[in-house]
Amino acid sequence: MKLRIAFVGFRHGHIYELLDAAEASPHVEVVARCEEDAATREKLKAEGKVEITHTCYDQLLAEVPCDIIATGAVYGERGGILIKALKAGKHIISDKPLCTRLEELDEIESLAKAKGLQVGLQLSLRSSPPMIGLRNVIRSGVIGEAVTVNVTAQHPLNLGVRPEWYFVPGQHGGTINDIGIHAFDIIPWITGSRVSEILAARTWNKRATPYPHFEDCAQLMARLDNGGGVLADFSYLAPTKLGFKDPKYWEITIHGTKGVAQVCLASREIRVVNDDDTEPRLIPLPEATPVEYLTDFLDAIHGRPVREGGLTTEEVLKASREALLAQAAAKP
Repeated sequence: MKLRIAFVGFRHGHIYELLDAAEASPHVEVVARCEEDAATREKLKAEGKVEITHTCYDQLLAEVPCDIIATGAVYGERGGILIKALKAGKHIISDKPLCTRLEELDEIESLAKAKGLQVGLQLSLRSSPPMIGLRNVIRSGVIGEAVTVNVTAQHPLNLGVRPEWYFVPGQHGGTINDIGIHAFDIIPWITGSRVSEILAARTWNKRATPYPHFEDCAQLMARLDNGGGVLADFSYLAPTKLGFKDPKYWEITIHGTKGVAQVCLASREIRVVNDDDTEPRLIPLPEATPVEYLTDFLDAIHGRPVREGGLTTEEVLKASREALLAQAAAKP
């Protein structure tokens, strides 16, 4: 029997990836699409992207039988939407970030545990061939134990293109939580070591000058639970036109006890050098995989074993907590 999923909020474009995956899945039926913001509804209607069935979330919950609530709402509204869904006995899955406040995450975690419900998140870097390939290299042991991880995840700011709500106080929730959540997820997935302590974090405003409260620059230093370290930059400083093709966009360099491995999302191979190499090895990327966070989420709901490298509720909650703690640490 198909699981019934209802979508609430289409305020960020990432949600269309999940909607497309759900509509294509033989295991899921999309039973409702809700958008409470009138301007967004008009835009969606004009674009012909989504057929909205409800304009009130409370009405949807009361009237539509469903098993799962998915959201791509304004970041600052997601926690409330998801908490309400959990209280109604629904599994939840969201575009990242899951929420913007630690107290919301505490309640989400408590409700999910008490009610035996699953929590999913669109952590799509796990389906990226460069990141899968880097994970394969590190897990093979060719560079030994991972000791330092350097991450640059520079994004273009794209003022005038990004949703206007990004720049409304209280609706975005912070650059580390927005972008860095991916790093807190994939670092342990790649290396086997989690971030255990935030040593230093800073956010500040530089490029988004019309919005001085919006801290578009973000950097941090963290300790791994194996004693290693992380240096990361999650700023909105990528060149505008090159944008997501910038080689610094999700560039990850890992130095281990026997060598170094490096890749970025634009890479066509993984660069590896160990202590015995006199020239870099260029390792081809693995084949692209379908978006797997939805499959992992549905498997968990059905009680099926998690595949190797699969995303679990526990990992979603841990990565979300680490990102929120790092965001909090950036405040003076």
